[in-house]
Amino acid sequence: MPKITFIDAAGTAHAVEAEVGSTVMEGAIKNGVPGIEAECGGACACATCHVYVDEAWLERTGEPVAMEQDMLDFAFDVRSNSRLSCQIKVTDELDGLVVNIPEQQG
Repeated sequence: MPKITFIDAAGTAHAVEAEVGSTVMEGAIKNGVPGIEAECGGACACATCHVYVDEAWLERTGEPVAMEQDMLDFAFDVRSNSRLSCQIKVTDELDGLVVNIPEQQG
């Protein structure tokens, strides 16, 4: 299973394994990663799974689609590498992915 590293706002790394076909958010929730609230359960209806994708991984995670962009308007401190982790599908190519969790969720 691909490994994903979540770095929380305090700088603590939380490395988890996520199933291929799931989402980055699901990997965080199943492994108890703090800071990912996921209030809508992955329906892209809130901004409580907001992450910053490490610059080295931007191409592999892709661009947010229009619906995700709209939801990011509700997130705090949106940056050019902001994504909703519920919208990033886990693939073998994402093994080693690093994302940062903002101090505050939407």
